Amino acid sequence: MKKNHHRIPDSETEAEAEANNRQMGRRNFLKFGAASLAASGISSANATDVLLPENSESVSVDKSQIITSKVDILVVGGGSAGTIAAIQAGRTGASTMVMERASYLGGMTTRGGVCYPGLFDAWGKQIIDGVCWELITECVKMDGGTLPDFSKVAKRHWMNQIHINQFLFYILAEEKCTQAGVEIAYHESPQQIKETEDGWQVDCVGFGTQRRVICKQIIDCTGGAEMAGMLGFPRLRSEVRQPGSIQFLLGKANNPGRPTSDKGAGLLHAIYVHGADSTNSRTVTEASITGRKAVLDKMRKTNQRLMHLQSEPGFRESYRIQGDTVITVQDYTSGRHFDDAICYAFYPVDLHTKNGVKPKPLKPGIVPTIPLSALIPKGSRNLIVAGRCVSSDQLANSGLRVQAPCMAMGQAAACAASLAVKHGTTPGEVPLKEIHALLEKHGAIVPKKS
Repeated sequence: MKKNHHRIPDSETEAEAEANNRQMGRRNFLKFGAASLAASGISSANATDVLLPENSESVSVDKSQIITSKVDILVVGGGSAGTIAAIQAGRTGASTMVMERASYLGGMTTRGGVCYPGLFDAWGKQIIDGVCWELITECVKMDGGTLPDFSKVAKRHWMNQIHINQFLFYILAEEKCTQAGVEIAYHESPQQIKETEDGWQVDCVGFGTQRRVICKQIIDCTGGAEMAGMLGFPRLRSEVRQPGSIQFLLGKANNPGRPTSDKGAGLLHAIYVHGADSTNSRTVTEASITGRKAVLDKMRKTNQRLMHLQSEPGFRESYRIQGDTVITVQDYTSGRHFDDAICYAFYPVDLHTKNGVKPKPLKPGIVPTIPLSALIPKGSRNLIVAGRCVSSDQLANSGLRVQAPCMAMGQAAACAASLAVKHGTTPGEVPLKEIHALLEKHGAIVPKKS
């Protein structure tokens, strides 16, 4: 019988030597790994070795094991609104987790390729600032890009779009989350939710992972108000929804962070996917396959190389919450200043149909506002939403759904939720003056009555 050589070290010196040997083993593994890359045709000059942190958690894949996470705030959905909400919540000192079904942050900005987030200005001045602007400007600066001059009123709305490198964007967003102490849970989705005495218990699942989140507040940034729907709160949905767009590029190399056309923003090629629905995994799968098939057909017809393809279509709408306030297109186009306004929005009424889109610009001087009461599902407590699921009719939502106001909503929702944690109350009962003060402290622009 062979002896077991994996014995317990009998001295501190021996233990240190064994630790050094383990480290040398890891180095040798990386060295031979690099040699293997070279042998396979990948230049080692272009390969960099990185190690997981020494204290990284090794989680059992035993399905009977449930990981329990206790946080103040759970942000569900790491898209445009959720990313900013998570960073802001973390910076207020609230323990925060952001849960995202994909493997990176950004949502439609990154997965959908809508990497021209706008608009942050209106009529010659900036109207949206704060965490989102910090992230956007840092991304543009690192990528060597340029920012528009907001003091000049653009003749067409797309002329003041900001072009960002979508790949750099989600890496920077991830960094800012971790710097703010936010825990990121990729590849996970809530399966069940129930109310507790002082918040929520949310049971989630990912591959090889079962997680139970105990939290005081939830910020629903899923795009379709999935958490509100799971809890049975009423939601709005248009009978005919706007098409999604799958973005791609044929024939020439993609140049991230730069416009490919002088007649608008984004990638040169896009195909409408009519009936695209982001309600659930089945409809997302159907829309993705349909869009990719159309791209393949286009390639065969044009005999061009495929140079870029987004991982899924950009979805424009699904469910919206029913809040105490429903923002109507009349509210939006008149620039109504709500008494509980927490941020601005600015974009044409931008409804896409089978006949295309004809944006309806807002009249000079009009700058819509978004009220706190449109972010809170009617009758709910300890729950707030941010993003395109804001309580609104379809036409108003066609302008509210773009990234800049979604990001502004995310920061406002996080401030409301963080203060609710602090006071042991619900977001709708936090004094508006406190929300405004916290937003301004973190660089956001708060709507003021003229």
